[in-house]
Amino acid sequence: MSSSGPRRGLRGRRGEREALDRLLGDARSGRSQVLVLRGEAGIGKSALVEYLVGNAAGCRIARVAGVESEMELAFAGLHQLCAPMMGHLDRIPGPQRDALTVAFGLGTGNPPDRFLVGLAVLSLLAEVAGEQPLVCVVDDAQWLDRVSAQTLAFVARRLLAERVALVFAVRGPALGAGDDPLVGLPELVIRGLDDGDARALLDSVVLGRVDEGVRDRIVAEARGNPLALLELPHGLTAAELAGGFGRPDARPLASQIEQSFLRRIGSLPGATQRLLLAAAAEPVGDVSLLRRAAERLDIGVDAAAAAEAAGLIEFGARVRFRHPLVRSAAYRAADPGERRDVHRALAAATDPESDPDRRAWHRAHAAVEPDEAVAGELERSAARAQARGGIAAAAAFLRRATGLTPDPARRGARAVAAAQAAFDAGDPDAALELLAAAELGPLDELRRGRLARIRGQVVFARRRGGDALPLLLDAAGRLELLDGGQAREAYLEAVGAAVFAGRLGGRGGVPEVAEAARAAPRGPHPPRAVDALFDGLATRFAEGYVGGAQLMKHALREFRRDAGRDGDDVMRWLWLVWPAAGDLWDDETWHELATHAVRTARETGALNFLPLALAYRAAVHVHAGEFDQAAALIQESDAITAATGNSPLEYASLLLVAWRGEDARAAALIQDRARWASTWGEGRAIGLGDLLSAVLHNGFGQYQAALARAELACEHEDLGVFGFALVELVEAGARGGAPDAAAATLRRLEERATASGTEWALGLLARSRALLSEGPAADLLYREAIERLGRTRIAVHLARAHLVYGEWLRREDRRLDAREQLRTAHEMLHRFGADAFAERARRELLATGESVRRLTVEAREVLTAQEAQIARLAGDGRTNPEIGAELFISPRTVEWHLRKVFTKLGVNSRNELRGALPDN
Repeated sequence: MSSSGPRRGLRGRRGEREALDRLLGDARSGRSQVLVLRGEAGIGKSALVEYLVGNAAGCRIARVAGVESEMELAFAGLHQLCAPMMGHLDRIPGPQRDALTVAFGLGTGNPPDRFLVGLAVLSLLAEVAGEQPLVCVVDDAQWLDRVSAQTLAFVARRLLAERVALVFAVRGPALGAGDDPLVGLPELVIRGLDDGDARALLDSVVLGRVDEGVRDRIVAEARGNPLALLELPHGLTAAELAGGFGRPDARPLASQIEQSFLRRIGSLPGATQRLLLAAAAEPVGDVSLLRRAAERLDIGVDAAAAAEAAGLIEFGARVRFRHPLVRSAAYRAADPGERRDVHRALAAATDPESDPDRRAWHRAHAAVEPDEAVAGELERSAARAQARGGIAAAAAFLRRATGLTPDPARRGARAVAAAQAAFDAGDPDAALELLAAAELGPLDELRRGRLARIRGQVVFARRRGGDALPLLLDAAGRLELLDGGQAREAYLEAVGAAVFAGRLGGRGGVPEVAEAARAAPRGPHPPRAVDALFDGLATRFAEGYVGGAQLMKHALREFRRDAGRDGDDVMRWLWLVWPAAGDLWDDETWHELATHAVRTARETGALNFLPLALAYRAAVHVHAGEFDQAAALIQESDAITAATGNSPLEYASLLLVAWRGEDARAAALIQDRARWASTWGEGRAIGLGDLLSAVLHNGFGQYQAALARAELACEHEDLGVFGFALVELVEAGARGGAPDAAAATLRRLEERATASGTEWALGLLARSRALLSEGPAADLLYREAIERLGRTRIAVHLARAHLVYGEWLRREDRRLDAREQLRTAHEMLHRFGADAFAERARRELLATGESVRRLTVEAREVLTAQEAQIARLAGDGRTNPEIGAELFISPRTVEWHLRKVFTKLGVNSRNELRGALPDN
């Protein structure tokens, strides 16, 4: 806490001071530290921040303070923090530098992903800290603009081996992860002083006698809050203090403190009050701007001296209030007319060329009634904010523009645009509120269609299930005659919603939605990849798997071709096209789309999309038997998901659990996560959970349990699940004494695999046929399965083909042949880390009379998943900055990991890495 009065030492706070001292020590020694100070207003967070800064000798200090009126201006807080460091901008990688300059309005370009901006900030902090330990302080973080808060939270989670201390001071308790991006970071809750320290602090600011009862009452009501102890006595007369006459009102403590500031402000001359109001409304702290506004308000120079003499504000290089509550009190003390006058003066004093957005914001606050000129200016500000990646700011500008638009039709159009921006910014409640406002005015049919589609998207984002279906279908129907491309996209979203709703989607389900979609008009010419996906999925669900197979193959080819060009449709529709590729057992498209998606997301810094791409790529690794690589990507996906505050993506991690088969209790975990997903209407998760449970039980040789789960998975034709469940059911039935169930399932599998025609599909079909065959026919089918699967990327099913062939050969009493197949299966499955299937192969080998030791997995655990990933990239010749950019960590953190890798592997250089890594 800063003031023009004398500095006071901290009372008590021994534990808090020790924590801050440790934080500084670690940062100086190259171990980055992050700490969130949480507590109520006036509890001492700012004083602790000043203690930290005062003890940071030899460190560079970077400060930013959140300001309530700045919360809608994208990157405002981040710009405060980084502006003094921009001289180091040329030292960070080009894409990051470009993203930061566009975000701060210093250059032009495509809207940057906000987390590429985060990586740029991380690199910038690391560069600055390379010269001198860096202490970054974010006071009043609860008032940071949304993008700055999320970006700094991302940076905080990626700091590791830099000389950086990042401290946030936040008012109030932690909120949910969706509302508070700092949730999950190390935190220190700041509580009130004990009674002894509270009395000593009170005595230090009260002159004259204080009645013991009054002292006790003030201490009790202050509840150890230092600011209350310092400020509440200012509102009491000497008589009240001495005799106990009168008492502070019984409002909440923060209000009591603010009331004290209000009384002090109210005692000042009118010109001084107006100056404080102008300073409160101008959040940047720009002294020259405030001076220009003061001149327009006829505020003389004496007003500043009076404000400083009152100990409420400082006018130095920047304007600083003694405490954030002084700012809020100064603003609230004024009536609406005075506030409008001040905002009008600030708008006039703001340069329209260098800061048009803040000028527009002040003009909006100065407006008394709807004003098209101001609304148009806000709309242009929204476009600029969106170009900088500030979607939340764009939504705020558009929302304000909506309220200031006099023409009802234009107001409705702006409300629809604001709703789309709010939804894209992750604020579905605001989007729904704006949509309701838009519905009150006249809208043309195109915008009514857009409105209906946005509403459906919001509902689907909240509950990936059937609730969104009627909304998306209504939107598609409205758009049919106006915009064929948008109509088809809305229908495709409706099909996707039905797919994810699965068995929870109600009567008719996906086929009924697909039939309705097929009536949509033709799309734009030439057709896009998404149009091919629309035709393929609509036909596949309306006419069945076989009827839609050729169109689906065409759609996948179009997406592969699109990925080679710009990949826009791949990024947008991966959530549907990737499961569709798995549904066709198309391992090449599976691999190409996931690889392209990860590469594109990394190159563009699209961290909102990257976790999904990483999860799908991890699944590709699992099926290729590359479990360690999959684990590394899952770990990265989880870390980014936590940093971005998005919902967890558990498909890949549960897939890995099922194939690893480390613990039979994993079945309970898989089912628990499936039930959790189904609570928001995602019925496909139920089928997926049953499929993965069947894989797990087949691995352990628990065929009855596998059969039961596979039958449940086959009760609904879930996209990307059903075909795999048929394969598991055939093996469980054949091995578990249910040949009739297996034979009936095989007939269904034959239709699908033949229609697919890929080596993966036909290899699985040959293996499944072999399980139900005898004699030479079975032998030929097993060999065909191995040959076909050997031409795919799907190594786990190839290993299982060797396993079941070996099991059959042993039962045919062909022990030597059986050992060859079982050895191959055992070696592959163990190398992958598929422990349950590997143990199944080991038991079969023992039954042939061969001695087999139980292999361990210690070699796989030498390096952590992230260390292994960094080692592979370094072994491929990547530099530390290149590795850092790809994995969203700083080059210094890469170097720190590599030192550990060298020690663990016993190597001395990058050239030795490739030979020391497994599978090289």
